Amino acid sequence: MVPGHAGMMPHLYFEASAVVIALVLLGKYLESRAKRQTASAIRALEALRPERAVQVVDGVERDVPISVLRLDDLVLVKPGERFPVDGEVVEGQSHADEALISGESLPVPKRPGDRVTGGAINGEGRLLVRTLALGTETVLARIIRLVEDAQAAKAPIQKLVDRVSQVFVPAVLVLALVTLVGWWLAGAPLEVALINAVAVLVIACPCALGLATPTAIMAGTGVAARHGILIKDAEALERAHAVNRVVFDKTGTLTSGSPRIVHQHAVDGDDAGLLQLAGALQRGSEHPLAKAVLDACAERNLNVPDIHDSQSLTGRGIAGTLDERALALGNRRLLDESGLQPGALADDAKAWEAEGRTLSWLIETAPQPRVLGLFAFGDSLKPGAEQAVRQLAQTNITSHLLTGDNRGSASVVARALGIDDVHAEVLPADKAAHVASLKASGVVAMVGDGINDAPALAAADIGIAMGGGTDVAMQAAGITLMRGDPRLVPAALDISRKTYAKIRQNLFWAFIYNLIGIPLAAFGLLNPVLAGAAMALSSVSVVSNALLLKTWKPETPAEEHKA
Repeated sequence: MVPGHAGMMPHLYFEASAVVIALVLLGKYLESRAKRQTASAIRALEALRPERAVQVVDGVERDVPISVLRLDDLVLVKPGERFPVDGEVVEGQSHADEALISGESLPVPKRPGDRVTGGAINGEGRLLVRTLALGTETVLARIIRLVEDAQAAKAPIQKLVDRVSQVFVPAVLVLALVTLVGWWLAGAPLEVALINAVAVLVIACPCALGLATPTAIMAGTGVAARHGILIKDAEALERAHAVNRVVFDKTGTLTSGSPRIVHQHAVDGDDAGLLQLAGALQRGSEHPLAKAVLDACAERNLNVPDIHDSQSLTGRGIAGTLDERALALGNRRLLDESGLQPGALADDAKAWEAEGRTLSWLIETAPQPRVLGLFAFGDSLKPGAEQAVRQLAQTNITSHLLTGDNRGSASVVARALGIDDVHAEVLPADKAAHVASLKASGVVAMVGDGINDAPALAAADIGIAMGGGTDVAMQAAGITLMRGDPRLVPAALDISRKTYAKIRQNLFWAFIYNLIGIPLAAFGLLNPVLAGAAMALSSVSVVSNALLLKTWKPETPAEEHKA
């Protein structure tokens, strides 16, 4: 209570204190509501966890809680249900919607032998699944843990803000005291001096300053997770915005890691017949090149004949008999041991070897020894690899290729993607040294998927592990891509830039509110009610600005064509 003039009721300021408290509480409510939205990604992921499953024991189906399941248990997943566990399909065919887990928008085919992820939605078929992971060891649990850790961690810029806040709060207290004393010494009534000092304290609440960074990080990591980009910590998110060099591994990163037939030449001109003979020899083989031949036969709907007396030729290839003809398919050593010459295929063989291709010769050893044709196998580029390199170039980020493969194969991939800087035949131990040398002239991100990439991923400023790669690579990386899509690399750097921009915007607005509001309050131009409203507005505006990140989407080919 402040004394009034003689014969007048003293000013009690009940309404002012009530309004200030109401505004502060309103601001806190709006702030907490907005903060809950930044954590919506985690809640959405947690909602994917089914609580019950249909266990199959000796052909009998039982509805049981997830907690009673054990490894190698069989689980029945009906159409439209979520997979309750990580497992392997034992029986049935269907499609799985993994959009909320990997960001993959299209349903993924599932057949016996394929892996399924708990939380994904089964499509049109009934699947019998063998349990491979439960509880905290599932992919979904690891994703949630990574997102939670990233959102709880402090970015380097937040540590700077914390140091500023440690000075800011005492400084505001001193300024409020100076305001009180200054107005009183200037002859103002104690009531006015006190009100102005309180206004300084109210408007200088550092809530907006403290919310600026964590809300942007929560929103950024959350929206990234929804699109298949897992950011391990806030430091990786912040540092990624400055990347100007991206180093790619080749096999499994830019290429599929599965060989396919890229060239073939039949001496008699019958390429389909040549492929049928090769398919007959490779039938039943588990070798990667055999799979490439059989896949090519399937793509062209070719009937593969049965072969007799099939035998593996160690270190050379495979042989067999078809309609009294003795056939063999293998490498140059097989050709030489058979006493045959490449003949008309010599130029093709030389050119394809220069490309780094793997060659297989199809020969007839009886009744008439001769060369029938030649196949060249190569690794196919992943869909989106070219677009990923192009998107990086558009943002002034240079791409580099670092691989242990031969120079010819690396050069073919580099030319196809428009990568100028190529380092081939590099040992795993030397990859980290190459990355370290690039760090001297910029901020480097390394993208890989294998155990041999782990040292380079750790040596880079930012390590990016491709989905489907090894656990060692993912552990060494600061960012993990849930799909093996190279286009997620520029997307990950883009969300980092967007998040860092939001952090800077939030800090700007938080400081501007205080830089403008505190002097106005100190000079008596703001009363506590307006100061409380401004303080609440500052916190809400900072959180709302961070929430704009939730509208972010990675660039898609369709969007690129429209641009």
